[in-house]
Amino acid sequence: MATKIIYWATSPFNNGATMPKKTSSENQALYHIDSLELGPMENFIYLIQDVKTKRAAVVDPAWDVDAIEQLAKSKGVKITDILLTHSHHDHINGLEGLLKNHDAQLHLLKPEAQFWGKELQTPTLHHGGDIFQLGDTPIEILHTPGHTPGSACYKINNDLITGDTLFVYGCGRCDLAGGDPEQMFTTLTKMANELAEDTIILPGHNYAVKKTCSMHEQIEGNPFLHFNDSNDFVHFRMHEHDRIRQSPYKPVNA
Repeated sequence: MATKIIYWATSPFNNGATMPKKTSSENQALYHIDSLELGPMENFIYLIQDVKTKRAAVVDPAWDVDAIEQLAKSKGVKITDILLTHSHHDHINGLEGLLKNHDAQLHLLKPEAQFWGKELQTPTLHHGGDIFQLGDTPIEILHTPGHTPGSACYKINNDLITGDTLFVYGCGRCDLAGGDPEQMFTTLTKMANELAEDTIILPGHNYAVKKTCSMHEQIEGNPFLHFNDSNDFVHFRMHEHDRIRQSPYKPVNA
């Protein structure tokens, strides 16, 4: 698959006391997020760039290390950090190559490191709610279990990198090792109730009719956010969804 470069717009902070409140113009000067679509599973690999320090973090390095490095080079930034949403092979198969070529710090949630079971060289292990500073850019780390026990989402301003927790009009599988549909129900319900509706979702795969959308659009059109009962959600996720829906996912209210 040909490499695609996608440019994401930034949005104002809207996270109460957890993160410093800044104006839209201040945030647009603070950071940028670019994305590559790579590999046979249409993975999105994100490059978060702190404008002032020229530091960059790669989220879920996979499939084509050269393409990731070329993107960083074209932006004039140095890869100093690697953030993992989870440890499935299609999201981390470029990790060793990137660590070999760059003096970068690896970040992931502690429950994911325990689930993965791989001996990692001095990673930084986080808990949900931690804030990681990429230069002047604060990145909030959310613990969002369900796809794996230590799945993480990364919130930068109103941009939310969701990995395989939340797709545009979909959500990650729960039938693989470490998956738990009841946890996924709890996670998605919490996200729908607590995230601002203008939060921009940046998913881990290009599985839908559009590459990104707002949380408002998710609440309106994502069937996984339309359940009030966990048993009904579990049945749909585990037995019905893959039978009746195929990508590209469309909003169910379309």
